[in-house]
Amino acid sequence: MKSQNNKLNPPSTDFCTLDYDCAYLEGKSVRMHYRYVQVSNREFNDTVVKRGWRRFGKYYFYPICNGCSECKSIRINVNRFKPSKSQRKAIKRNKNTQIIVQRPSVTSAHIKLYNKYHAWKREKDDWRGGNITPKEYLENFAEGPYDFGKEVLYFADNKLVGVDLIDITDDGISSIYFFYDPDYARLSLGTYSLIKQIEIAKVLGKKWIYLGYWVNGCKAFKYKENFKPLQILDGFPSFDEEPNWVDWEPEKED
Repeated sequence: MKSQNNKLNPPSTDFCTLDYDCAYLEGKSVRMHYRYVQVSNREFNDTVVKRGWRRFGKYYFYPICNGCSECKSIRINVNRFKPSKSQRKAIKRNKNTQIIVQRPSVTSAHIKLYNKYHAWKREKDDWRGGNITPKEYLENFAEGPYDFGKEVLYFADNKLVGVDLIDITDDGISSIYFFYDPDYARLSLGTYSLIKQIEIAKVLGKKWIYLGYWVNGCKAFKYKENFKPLQILDGFPSFDEEPNWVDWEPEKED
């Protein structure tokens, strides 16, 4: 992926992982291509987001799995989105929820909330992994925001109950990661956080919410199908190729 534009080639280190078991499809293996970018910029970030890359900290990545292309990049059309009945209920439940948008940070409240959420998901949905340390959280979520990364903090009862990490791109918002307090599951914060992303995008004059990956039949990604209309990306095009996003309607279950 070479380009004459230096902004599209910031100093970086490219590498790929060894194959490891897929968390989404039984019997499948995963291999990821990574690009570690010490100092990124808006143009590079915009370019890769449109081509299906993801960002955690200073690491950009996308799947290069052998013999499998089930991971599909999807995005929401902000201007055509209309909340469903259940989504409108989520809005009402959060009428007293307070929100702060700022540069990503690391506090003891962040770490406690992250580990509480993941302990719950390990028990509820058999998620892998253990607790995160402040250093790991810094590297994954608070480093590398440059001038486009933000966190949206959600407060209820004067306590932090949700953290939504996002990137602001030239044409939209890229959803990076969201976690919340399971004691406040009644607020439907996962749904509400995406609705707030759509609201922020409209205020900023943006057209898309880049939702990351979707895998057919995977329970963990099922919620993304509820935010319509959607577009899906054809593969992971190079910088020299125009990304081909097409309108997409998830298949209805029998």
